[in-house]
Amino acid sequence: MTLPTLTHELEVASRLAREAGALLLRWRAVGFSVEHKTSPEDPVTAADREASALIVAGLGKEFPEDGLLSEEETDSAARLSRGRVWIIDPIDGTSEFIKGTADYCVSIGLAIGADAVLGVVYAPSTDELFAGVVGRGVWKDGQQVQRAARSENWRIAVSDTEFGRELNRHDLPGMLPSGSIALKLARLSADEADATFTMSPRSEWDIAAGDALLRAAGGELRRRDGREVRYNQPQPYLEQGLIAGVPGALTWLEGELSRRRLPTAHLGLKASAPAWKHLPRGDQAALGGHPGVSIRHAGDEVLALLVVDPETRTVKRAEGDAFHLERLTRDVVRALGPLEPGPLSPVEQ
Repeated sequence: MTLPTLTHELEVASRLAREAGALLLRWRAVGFSVEHKTSPEDPVTAADREASALIVAGLGKEFPEDGLLSEEETDSAARLSRGRVWIIDPIDGTSEFIKGTADYCVSIGLAIGADAVLGVVYAPSTDELFAGVVGRGVWKDGQQVQRAARSENWRIAVSDTEFGRELNRHDLPGMLPSGSIALKLARLSADEADATFTMSPRSEWDIAAGDALLRAAGGELRRRDGREVRYNQPQPYLEQGLIAGVPGALTWLEGELSRRRLPTAHLGLKASAPAWKHLPRGDQAALGGHPGVSIRHAGDEVLALLVVDPETRTVKRAEGDAFHLERLTRDVVRALGPLEPGPLSPVEQ
């Protein structure tokens, strides 16, 4: 398939990202209050909402036939019928924005069909703009990126939260902790890192723009079990951790994660997923078809199991190592909202 050049789309998204970034810097100057959505780890501010409104209004004016999906707007099933959908995170790295660090960004991606094809990521505090289109390449601050040849000493961008909680216990070489995953992916596309991965799931708006940038640079992003990521899905919260990188680095990192048995979560586990076979046979029979099965696993070892009724968000089973169960519970809470402990399975949130 020959992709359109998307020159106008790239110009509009870049302009809106800069305008939203200027708005965020103004909010930082005057101060703001912090609210929380699903948990204390899921903050939101008035800056998030105003930046989202600015971007959504601008895209809606320029491209009225396109669908829109933003973290801070009420989702509409109407986007599922659109051939093109803009996927927006007005602040990826809200925690970092709140803390006053530079490691946050505005993220605007465009999906055609189920593929991310255009990405713009803007870091307001450092005034860095990453823009790219699959098939055309990546530009940083207006200069086209040329990646240098590399075959070793890979630079691995990781979540500073995941690093602080558990990755620091592992001796995976080349780890560079930071906040925003959209900014990580943008830096991969600009030859400032080589690969990244997460243990916890992310949402479409976290990664769409960065995925397009990485693909424009010749890299790839996929689920930790190797399956591809598709966009503009009915449920925009991806069910498992991710891995991404440029050729060579991605292959090396997948091998290292497997060899070191670094965990990943898988929410809403189905019998068709590769991780299903890691459940004991009795659980495979008992839980087949259940919509609320989630696990945290390292290779074929299930570290924690959580079974939740999605309708009532009541916990039916909560088993496994306490540390991994706590991490899995936080992932499920972020996807579903606060849980109701069952009579035999109390869960602290």
